[in-house]
This record gives sequence, structure tokens and C-alpha cells, in this order.
Amino acid sequence: MDAAAMKDEVGRAAAAQVEPGMRLGIGTGSTAEAFIRALASRVSDGLRIVGVPTSERSAKLCAELGIPLATLEELPELDLTIDGADEVDPQLRLVKGGGGALLREKIVAAASARMLVIADGTKKVAHLGAFPLPIEVNGFGFVATTLAIEKASGMLGLSGPIQLRMAGEKPFITDGGHLIIDASFGLIPDPEALSADLNAIPGVVEHGLFLGLASSVLLAGPDGLERLGAP
Repeated sequence: MDAAAMKDEVGRAAAAQVEPGMRLGIGTGSTAEAFIRALASRVSDGLRIVGVPTSERSAKLCAELGIPLATLEELPELDLTIDGADEVDPQLRLVKGGGGALLREKIVAAASARMLVIADGTKKVAHLGAFPLPIEVNGFGFVATTLAIEKASGMLGLSGPIQLRMAGEKPFITDGGHLIIDASFGLIPDPEALSADLNAIPGVVEHGLFLGLASSVLLAGPDGLERLGAP
């Protein structure tokens, strides 16, 4: 089974867990898009739900496929968010943000009673850090913020390239109008400490460590689906 087939499989499995009447956070990324397509099929068969998308990209796809949408202002409390991840460890700690939507993804996940993470099995790791950590930052004071990130991570024994994410020849801009720094720290022994230190830097808008948010994880692999966490 190739990667696309695994994403389709886990997307269908996630869509099957959506119950009528749910207020649903809808994630961003290639695996989330597989879920959106499977969800649209259920909606066309009569499933009644309302979705809150985590990005303009997901909102556009949902609208094209006929999934009813609302804003988080209209539905500030959600039943379930279904989203992908770039890494997940045995404690269900995540690295997210490879698609650039980490701020909205974290806001929506935090507003949800539960978060179901869907991914292919390669995203399961023993320790977070192989995937560069996305850090969303304000454009004002970018250099000062970058230096503060280097200093804070260095105090935790972390090092490695910290690079501004580009979109061609221009900086990548998030839906919120911010920049993203991708920090290649390698192994992150204490994600909670790094999260706290990054949150203390004024120019950091948000970061891709999702801690204590995922309720369960569905992983698709050649041998089928694996579930981590509560049903």
C-alpha cells in the first residue's frame, strides 16, 4: 500500500467516526484532505454536521465538496477535531505545522472536546524532533525573535539550523499574516520545557508542539490501522 492509499484508508476510518449533529474541527494537510473527501461522501448521503476549517485551503475544499461550514466565532465549542500530524510520540505529543496552519489548528483543537489525529504509520516516532519544528512568528522584530529562539533552545541543549520558511523566492506567509521559522533541533528530550520557553518569547505567535491536545491517534500502515489512545 502506497502513501496515498494509506491516507485514503485512514481518512475513511476517521470519517466513519463522525456522528450526526457534530460540531467538527476540520484539519489541514494531505491526510486531512483525504478525510475531507471521505466526510463529503457521508454528507452527500445525508450526514448532518457543521465543520470549522483550520485553514483557507481546507475551507475551499470543504466548500467545493458541499460540507457545511461555520466560523469558530459562530461555534466556539466543538465536539471533535480531526487533523493530521507530522510526528506523534507514545504520549500522543505531536509536531504539527508542516502545512503552515499550526496557529489555527491549535486554536481549533483547544476549542474541541476531543482531538483525533490521523496519519500514516511513518509519523509515529519514539521521540519528537526528526521533523523540523515549525514556529510561527511576527514579522516585526524577526531577527530579535530568531535570536531569542536560538538562545532559549540553546539553554535546553538544543541546536541546529533555524531557517525562515520560503514560498519560492518570497517568505511563506500564514493565513494569519505571520512568518514561519523551521527549527531543525533534532531530538527534543523535554517538549514541555521547550514549549514553555518558546511561549515566553514575545515575538513567537505559536509553535508546532501540540501537547495534551490529542485524545487518540489513527495510524495507517501496510498491515492496516493502528490506534493509540482512547477510542
